[in-house]
Amino acid sequence: MAQHLLEIADLESEELKNILETAVYFKKSNYRGKELEGKTIAMLFEKPSLRTRTTIEVATLHLGGHAVYLDSRQVGLGVREPVKDVALNLGRWVEGITARVNKHKTVAGLAEHSGVPVVNALSDTHHPLQALADLLTLREEFGRLEGLRLAYVGDGNNVLASLLEAASLAGIKIIVSTPKGYEPPTELMNRAGAELIRDPFKAVKGADAVYTDVWVSMGQEEETQKRLNDFNGYTVTPKMMETAGEQAIFLHCLPAHYGEEVVEDVVYGPQSRVFDQAENRLHTVKSVLTGLVGGRPWFG
Repeated sequence: MAQHLLEIADLESEELKNILETAVYFKKSNYRGKELEGKTIAMLFEKPSLRTRTTIEVATLHLGGHAVYLDSRQVGLGVREPVKDVALNLGRWVEGITARVNKHKTVAGLAEHSGVPVVNALSDTHHPLQALADLLTLREEFGRLEGLRLAYVGDGNNVLASLLEAASLAGIKIIVSTPKGYEPPTELMNRAGAELIRDPFKAVKGADAVYTDVWVSMGQEEETQKRLNDFNGYTVTPKMMETAGEQAIFLHCLPAHYGEEVVEDVVYGPQSRVFDQAENRLHTVKSVLTGLVGGRPWFG
């Protein structure tokens, strides 16, 4: 079993499958357990959050544990105190750490020095918890993952990086549609066997799922106008979903910037599954914590 979850690539394909199997069981049974009874999860957050913070806190509660929220003003990772020192302190007090950070090297440093399991709750290069919820949503909709065709339209960011890693383990075919200069790392594209198609309407045709994310992520606000110009034509609209086909579902990790990467009619339309995705963050986080911190083997 993996000791940490810093990126989806930390997992073997069987581990990924078993995390999802466990999450399916937890969701169907409205599971409450004692895997984290007497245990504490530290939540180090340098960035604001609705879904990530809430689902980690609720998941910890459902498993009998306690979560301690620590924001950047309290801790000052790498500013008020070195990451190594924070890790060494927390490792003496808690049984697990979840971290939503600006730089991936921060969460990697926590994993290196804390001596307890660390879960990446978002970094600049990876968002593994989101990818797990995405895969659970796809599995619920189609009854399988292998052979599905997912079209990702927009910025080649951390969400896409984790999707590509997950696709390489689960057998999902990903078509990426980004403007020039916004592609994900070539190594990730190659590992997933992903295809790059610049025209988003060509990219989504025949897809089982159309996925997008914000064009301007936290920390990129100074690039807003340039990005809005560069991504002109990449907005997911009802017409684009019609091009994809009636079989296609729409996915978005939220929050959405309506009128930019997607219009509101799509998010609230019949093909949307974005709020199922949001719910599934709870069940997949619960699965991750039972295995990494609770010591309960994932279902095989």
